[in-house]
Amino acid sequence: MEVNNSLSLITINGNIKKITDLHEIKNFVDNVVNEYDSITIHLVDSISMPSAVIGYFNKLVLHQNIDLHLKVGNSALYNLLEDLNLTSVFRVSLV
Repeated sequence: MEVNNSLSLITINGNIKKITDLHEIKNFVDNVVNEYDSITIHLVDSISMPSAVIGYFNKLVLHQNIDLHLKVGNSALYNLLEDLNLTSVFRVSLV
């Protein structure tokens, strides 16, 4: 997995599967939300999202009032988020 950012856009390439992936995502996102109240996270090709990442994104939206937009490139991940009723919470779009 590889994470990079440009201003308030965070791009994640590869599948999110390890606890170290969560820590890397958190480090990037925490740095970005220190500067921006609205962020976009583009999950280019991840086919899944661990519950710890979902919980972290939920915390950003509900407790830190971050305007999160999640763009996913994999329809299976989109369907998972839709099944969990998270598409409106995370403002998910399939790209």
